[in-house]
Amino acid sequence: MSYLIKPTAAYKPLLDLKQTELAIKQVKDFFQLNLSAELRLRRVTAPLFVLRGTGINDDLNGTERPVSFPVKDMGDQVAEVVHSLAKWKRMTLADLNIEQGFGIYTDMNAIRPDEEIGNLHSLYVDQWDWERVISKEERTVDFLKDIVRRIYGALLRTEYLVCEMYPQIKPVLPAEIAFVHSEELLAKYPTLSPKERENTFVKEHGAAFIIGIGGALANGEKHDGRAPDYDDWSTPASNGFRGLNGDILVWNPVLGQALELSSMGIRVDKDALLRQLKLTSQESRLELYFHKRLMEDTLPLSVGGGIGQSRLCMFFLRKAHVGEIQASLWSNETRKQCAEIGIPLI
Repeated sequence: MSYLIKPTAAYKPLLDLKQTELAIKQVKDFFQLNLSAELRLRRVTAPLFVLRGTGINDDLNGTERPVSFPVKDMGDQVAEVVHSLAKWKRMTLADLNIEQGFGIYTDMNAIRPDEEIGNLHSLYVDQWDWERVISKEERTVDFLKDIVRRIYGALLRTEYLVCEMYPQIKPVLPAEIAFVHSEELLAKYPTLSPKERENTFVKEHGAAFIIGIGGALANGEKHDGRAPDYDDWSTPASNGFRGLNGDILVWNPVLGQALELSSMGIRVDKDALLRQLKLTSQESRLELYFHKRLMEDTLPLSVGGGIGQSRLCMFFLRKAHVGEIQASLWSNETRKQCAEIGIPLI
C-alpha cells in the first residue's frame, strides 16, 4: 500500500528537471569523495546478488523477502538480490587484508519488494555501503561518536556546496549533531511512539544520532528492529546503556519530519553475536558461512553502515519525494496524488 506525506507548505521544486539531474551527480560525487577522505575508505566493486543459505545477505528487520532466482549454470542454486552489504563488506575487509584505521565503500543497489512505498521509500534502494577495520579498544560509544561527527562533517560540506551552486537553496543543518540514546528518548517522551520521539527530538536539534537500536528498551519494546548478526546493539556501553550502533537523522523542512540518512554501528564481535543470536532464538545461524568465519576469528573487528544516496540528494535539493531523485515504480494513484500537489516524479 502506497502512502504520501504532503509538504508542509505549497510545494514547487527549487530546481527544474535538468538542474536536478546535474545536481544529483554533483552531490553524489562530492559527498563520496569527502566520506572517503574522512574515514580513509577505498572504493570497491560490490555484488548485486549473493547465494541463499550463506548468511551473507542482510536480513534487515527479519521479515523482508529478498528477490530470488535459480542460477541455471550452478545447478539451479538460488541467488538473492542483496538487501544491503552489511556482512559482505566485513568479509571483503578480510579478503583484501585492509589495515586497521582504513576501510572500503561501495555503491550498493538493491531491490526491496516489501517496502511500504512513499515519499521516503522505494522498491529500489541505492546507498553507499562502507566498512572500516577497528581495534578492540575502539569498540566504544566515544569512538562511534567520533565516526558520526566525521560523517556529519562531510554532510555539512556537501550542504555548503549545494547552497553555493544553487543560491535558492538555503542551509538548514546545525553546526553540531546531537547525540541521544534510545533509552533517554523513551524516558524523555514516555507517551510517544519511537517515530514520534525521533521527530520531537530531531525537530528541536536539527540533526541527531540515536544510539542503541535493536534491543528491548525499559518498556520491553524495541526502538526499531535490527538483525542480530551485524550491528552490536546489546553490549553494555560506558554511558550505562546498551548498544554500539545507531541512526543519523536530520530535520526535513519540506516534509516537516525527521529523515533518516544512515543506519550504522560497531559490528558484533564473537560475544555479541552469540548473545544476540540467543536473544532472538536464531542460534542455528552459527552454521552459516559468514557466522563460521566470524567465530573462527577470520573476520576483523569493524564499524560500518549505509548512507542513502537518493535520500541524501532528496534532502540537500529540498525535494518532497524520493521519486524526484530516482527512477522507480509508482502506482497510478501515487502519480496522480503527486501531480495534484506539484511533485514531478521521474
